[in-house]
Amino acid sequence: MNILISGATGFLGSYLTKSFINDGHKVIALIRKGSNKYRLAGYLDRCSFFYHDEHDFDSLFKDNNIDIVINTVVNYGRKSVALNPIIRANLTFGLMLLESSIKFNVKAFINSDSMLDRKIDAYSLSKAQFLDWMRLLPSGSTKVINIKIEHIFGTMDDDSKFIYWLIGKLKSNVKEIKLTSGIQKRDFIYIDDIVNAYKCIVNNIEGLSQYEEYELGSENPQPIKNIINKIYSKVKERQELNTKLNFGAIPYRANENMNMKANTSKIKSLGWKVKTDFDNEIDKIIDEIFGLN
Repeated sequence: MNILISGATGFLGSYLTKSFINDGHKVIALIRKGSNKYRLAGYLDRCSFFYHDEHDFDSLFKDNNIDIVINTVVNYGRKSVALNPIIRANLTFGLMLLESSIKFNVKAFINSDSMLDRKIDAYSLSKAQFLDWMRLLPSGSTKVINIKIEHIFGTMDDDSKFIYWLIGKLKSNVKEIKLTSGIQKRDFIYIDDIVNAYKCIVNNIEGLSQYEEYELGSENPQPIKNIINKIYSKVKERQELNTKLNFGAIPYRANENMNMKANTSKIKSLGWKVKTDFDNEIDKIIDEIFGLN
């Protein structure tokens, strides 16, 4: 099939791009002109790149006979308090891509969503607003799939993401890391398991309903404090460590969900299951950051 992946140079997008190429699909990578392609090393000549800031979507769809669209574009709002970039990435861009997908009768539009409550921050609200529009727009013959994902982690992630940020601070042996009390539970799921879920959905696309929604997670949420202490111990095995973990120094956000757990029964019905082990994958990330792999 011809699969369009928006945000193909990002963390999730790059893993999906490489996996679908390896499975024999043609991948059209929809990215910004200035995107860093380092995550796609070895695959640059195996997919087609389309720069959405230089061309309109109509020409993209006319020229490529696209079967499936997978939207992974996201702006978490971590590096800026400005609302416009967040809204453009998480809402406006997605709407434009969805409308073109429907106009050109692609088989399915698959969106990457969050499990966060819409009231948490600008990121979660903009993602929720896009989902509202996905449910509202008449999709014609195009199936619309929304995938709510718990906390993804894996190698080659962004250093602003929680696990990378924490390991980076510990590697630098900073004096103190201020944290919440850490009793909130989070459902961490490794990137390979996420990719396999997307592949299950694509492989079963013909039998899916006009609108489907799936939740992805390990179904084994753990208190953040446990995760932090585990990572602290693993880093300490690799170097001397004097960093103080100051639990309780930071208050929780308003509307914080204290026990996030995905319901994966629906995706399991397509033959999916978690195959990775949290401890093993954390070791891979630590070794990557320490330059040991």
